[in-house]
Amino acid sequence: MQKHYLLTPGPTPLPPQVQEALGRPIIHHRTAEYRTLFKRVQQGLQAVVATSQPVVVFTSSGTGAMEGAVCNLLSPGDRALVILGGKFAERWRDVCAAYGAQVIPIPVAYGEAVDPEQVRQALKQHPDAKAVFSTLCETSTGVVNDLQTIASIVRATNAVLVVDAISGLLADPCQTEAWGIDALVSGSQKGLMLPPGLAFISLSPKAWALAEQAKNPRYYFDLRAYKKSLADDDTPYTSSVSLVVALDEALKLILAEGVEAFLARSALLANATRAAIHAMGLQLFAKRPSNGVTAVSAPDGVDTKKLVKQIQDRYQVTLAGGQGEMAGKVFRIAHMGYIGAFDLLVALACVELSLVELGASLSPGQGLKAFQSMIGRVPAQAQPASRASAPVGAGAR
Repeated sequence: MQKHYLLTPGPTPLPPQVQEALGRPIIHHRTAEYRTLFKRVQQGLQAVVATSQPVVVFTSSGTGAMEGAVCNLLSPGDRALVILGGKFAERWRDVCAAYGAQVIPIPVAYGEAVDPEQVRQALKQHPDAKAVFSTLCETSTGVVNDLQTIASIVRATNAVLVVDAISGLLADPCQTEAWGIDALVSGSQKGLMLPPGLAFISLSPKAWALAEQAKNPRYYFDLRAYKKSLADDDTPYTSSVSLVVALDEALKLILAEGVEAFLARSALLANATRAAIHAMGLQLFAKRPSNGVTAVSAPDGVDTKKLVKQIQDRYQVTLAGGQGEMAGKVFRIAHMGYIGAFDLLVALACVELSLVELGASLSPGQGLKAFQSMIGRVPAQAQPASRASAPVGAGAR
């Protein structure tokens, strides 16, 4: 028997408290007991999303919340500016096109962050644009965009800013209300430390006004129905009860540690991971790297599809490869949520060993030394607080 380590940018590992909550007897979703829990979850989500606005909870993957944003904010024929630069940014483009929007792409090379000036110029050229769509963290490339600056540009226009924070939430700073992000979507299986299955969306008053006017067909994702139910701490359709119960436990852990401390830990692990990558003689793929995931360019002569498979098969450590045209050229290591320093030490050791086995030129141990040097400066912040409170004998996986 061998331990499995999950270091992908979603799903991420589950804390023991979340695993325990998933195994509890189910309760009925139309009861005072559930409404009390759901109200507490709402308050926790508002703290995490950094907004005073309601946070709608869908039973879906994060893509469901992306579709919900598009069908509620746009009407057929509306112009939508879409910031590209990765597979998930391209998903915004595709969903907008599916609902009949006129998509105006803002081109960005893979591995690059958008220049906010590109957004400013695009809005000047298309003053009738209804929305600007962006990612916070582009999971496929490991890039984080400068959403604070982009939001300040969009805020001065009639358009709304819609942000995919599925990977970025609780990894990269994101002050939804303070920055002026109009619609923020996220999912359960990343920084929130849950299995896939829940998606979230929060709208600003500016975006709610658009949702009241939009002409696209919508039923399950109609945000007006969710807003009405939230007044009674309820949902219009059946909730994924066990996932919401587990979300309540995850939010307790996050808020006990503190959102800022949670973000600081992710940043520390990201910086230490990047130091290890540089010490191995490897190059980051992202020019403006996220604190949620590190994307690494393949060294000469190494196919990262083989690298990721070898690490999985031989060491039971799961990393992520590249997507689309990046397949075989990039591998990705996550450092968000319940992932801690010791998980990353194991993963980095496996990367070093496997690269040598695949013919790369590096000296094993250099990456680990660089990682430990950075982590050793502030060890208390390197592991999730929830590990310390785990029951004796509880496994991390």
